[in-house]
Amino acid sequence: MTITAGPSSGEPMEAVVPLDLAGERLDRALGQVFPQFSRGRLQVWLRDGRALVDGRAGRPSERVRGGERIALSGVDAPGASPEWAADPIALHIVHADTDVVVVDKPAGLVTHPGAGNPRGTLANALLHRFPELAAVPRAGVVHRLDKDTSGLLVVARSLPAHAALVAAIKARAVRREYLAVVHGRPPASGVVDAPIGRHPTLRTRMAVVAAGRDARTHFRVIRELPGHAVLALRLESGRTHQIRVHMAHLGHPLVGDPTYAGRSARRGATRLDRQALHATRLAFEHPASGEALAFESPPSSDIVALIDDLACVEAREDRR
Repeated sequence: MTITAGPSSGEPMEAVVPLDLAGERLDRALGQVFPQFSRGRLQVWLRDGRALVDGRAGRPSERVRGGERIALSGVDAPGASPEWAADPIALHIVHADTDVVVVDKPAGLVTHPGAGNPRGTLANALLHRFPELAAVPRAGVVHRLDKDTSGLLVVARSLPAHAALVAAIKARAVRREYLAVVHGRPPASGVVDAPIGRHPTLRTRMAVVAAGRDARTHFRVIRELPGHAVLALRLESGRTHQIRVHMAHLGHPLVGDPTYAGRSARRGATRLDRQALHATRLAFEHPASGEALAFESPPSSDIVALIDDLACVEAREDRR
């Protein structure tokens, strides 16, 4: 993949649309893929036919699928974007080389700038720690975790790595595993295979809808607790809020989830002020060397405390 910072070379700027933008309008997706340009300038280039999607002129209102190759031709040198600026935020770096960075994200940290979160995000922190990420679309972020989900996330540190990782996620060659605490007693194991799209009336939520994008979540119970269960989960796809939506659809929403657990959101969450979800394992082939890489992160302390609280209830019941 080629990307240039200005018009002198005559070559286009190219990037791959991350999969977590699937369903977005092209004009909005461009603002995420090329944050160094203003939304107004990108819309002008779209209208002028200077934004090609897989080799054809793009339309502002068309919806992206994720994985498309975008080429901007004849553009001016990019200016600084105040939203995608460097912020000195501490990060737990699990691994870093010239091509990839693996971060253990804490709960409460938004992945990248957006409406309501213009600064102070993981992307801003990455730009401070690795300034060269300013030349990589979305500061190298190729997949994201919800603000209140903790755990492992891989970032592309180079342009070739960005293209390779987006392709690997699209091919479902990146293994992502999670730990969650849910309400109720789900089956010992299973697969939720149900399409996910925007909620028909509550546009800030996702839902299982017939016209949604295919989504598969594998789960198994690793511990039973009074009225709850600890699950290990593996994603085949990576839709927005996928685990949270699928578990709620199954009738076993995540503990502490204010969006999808309804009235049961706070029940059993005396030590938890967010959904009980942690990205525990991440495995993929290194985009340059082909080496098999795997990383693990133990459950965060607040989820451990929640499980201990529920186990104490179990112990009290056993003593009766």
